[in-house]
Amino acid sequence: MNEPKLLAIDSATEFCSVAYSDGQQLIIRGEEAPRRHADLLLPYVEAVLAEAQVALADLDAIVIGRGPGSFTGVRIAAGIAQGLAFSQNLPLVGISSLQAMAQQAWRLHGVTRVIAAIDARMGEVYAGTCRQVDGLMIQEQADVVCGPLSILSTLQLSLKGNETFAGVGTGFETYTSELINALQPAQVKHLDDVRFPHAQDMLALGRAKFLAGEALKATEFDLDYVRNEVTWQKLPGRG
Repeated sequence: MNEPKLLAIDSATEFCSVAYSDGQQLIIRGEEAPRRHADLLLPYVEAVLAEAQVALADLDAIVIGRGPGSFTGVRIAAGIAQGLAFSQNLPLVGISSLQAMAQQAWRLHGVTRVIAAIDARMGEVYAGTCRQVDGLMIQEQADVVCGPLSILSTLQLSLKGNETFAGVGTGFETYTSELINALQPAQVKHLDDVRFPHAQDMLALGRAKFLAGEALKATEFDLDYVRNEVTWQKLPGRG
């Protein structure tokens, strides 16, 4: 089977990015640009496809960062991706923001176990753990939202003193000591260069899901907010 032609789109956090791969070339665009995702994503898509010399209709699937993260950001990427998918009858593959950060940590540092945490505001984090299997970071449980001090019980982790994890994401920036202390007796090393998910890492994860037959029709695709949307909207200025 030929390598699938995949386009990945993500804007679940302050960082927005687009990436394309087909087994021969990898083309990426992205930047940290809060509140500008809606302006940047479509030009990124156009630039990436133009550089790859690939038409939208040539794609095999579109990979989307499905959250958790900013409600507004998650919806922007999903809206653009679903619109593109509808226009060409393309399937969609959803990837967790937390899993994508874990994949980035493996790509950059070769770590094999990761606890990813995104600052969810209101004194909470979105969190999840992943383990490396054959070059891919596999989620060990569903993504959760919790206070930093309750991460151990919420993730239902039973840790031993000889276990080591990489800690990634803005949750570890905001609550560094709280999370590291709460995860004792395991040893957690905060990787401060892995802050946000990136579409590049969603490509690797999306490829595996696509080849496994896990792509969905655009009408069947759903997002993963984790936190109740009504709760989020009670806090002015959050998006």
